Amino acid sequence: MPRVRELEVFRMTLPYGRRPETVLVKVTDYGGMVGWGEAVEPDRQGPLERSLPALVGVDWEHPSELGVAPGGTAGDMACWDLWGRMNGVPLAHALGGTRTSLTATVRLSADRSLESMVARVNRHVCAGYGHVTLDVHPGWDVEPLRAVRAAYPALAIAVDGRGAYTEIEQLEALDAYGVAAIERPFKDLLTSADLQDRVSAPVAVEVGSLGELDEAIGVNAGRALLLRPSRFGSLASVRLAHDRAAEAGWDIVCAGGLGAGLARAATVAVASLPGCTLPSDVAEPPRSAQVVLPPVGASGGVVAVPLTQPGLGHTVDESRVRRMARQSFHV
Repeated sequence: MPRVRELEVFRMTLPYGRRPETVLVKVTDYGGMVGWGEAVEPDRQGPLERSLPALVGVDWEHPSELGVAPGGTAGDMACWDLWGRMNGVPLAHALGGTRTSLTATVRLSADRSLESMVARVNRHVCAGYGHVTLDVHPGWDVEPLRAVRAAYPALAIAVDGRGAYTEIEQLEALDAYGVAAIERPFKDLLTSADLQDRVSAPVAVEVGSLGELDEAIGVNAGRALLLRPSRFGSLASVRLAHDRAAEAGWDIVCAGGLGAGLARAATVAVASLPGCTLPSDVAEPPRSAQVVLPPVGASGGVVAVPLTQPGLGHTVDESRVRRMARQSFHV
């Protein structure tokens, strides 16, 4: 029976983009076995430094028993990793995953020109990607999509509105270019449902709880779920979200590229579930920002699911974690 004897918490600022925050958690049981977890942008999840110590000394047979574990996603992930390592089970198999590899998408933000955008797409196509996701917003949508489609008629292209739209007509025009999915077009579910009635492409909505997912399915807000494990409090609830979406006949795209590598490894494990039918978004951040070996990422547009190693399937470079940490504490 696992029981956490001690834990360490490392708060880090990552060296890329807008320098996001992440927290790594290391738990050690009484037999000396170690598990690791990560919470990306942890301030959204409450004061981890106060809640995580509640994991110490708690008996449990399986991490799903913990519900929303103390410390949110970081504590929960560390317990799943610990349990997997103790039992010799890869996280993907522990969750019910069946895939050995994943098709990856690469997400491309708006560019300074159409020519530059097409050139960026070309680099990724040449690197083996068969699917790209274009970030769109009012004023940057039809023209870049038309340019990319003209250059690559057979390329699978999804678009992500990031909730920036208010008018359905602005997005209806994108359907004519054979998009694979229209992700997060609106902030509200009812407008997404209206759009889904008018377009042939699946509309993908993102939710942060099982209740929100049930509401989205109930109003037919789309035909796809953008499943981001970091938004749920536990991997058990992520698995439930997957099951409910799949039972409703929805496609699922699993996303979660931020962090130092551990959260991305958990996203890969979730994406191996049978209902995750759309290409997975685990293409960022750069491998140089990761603290796991081997780094998590795509090669030739494909992500390998680690099935020969237990737990998350990656070794943590603890010396690098300690060098990069700007704060840490031990319980």
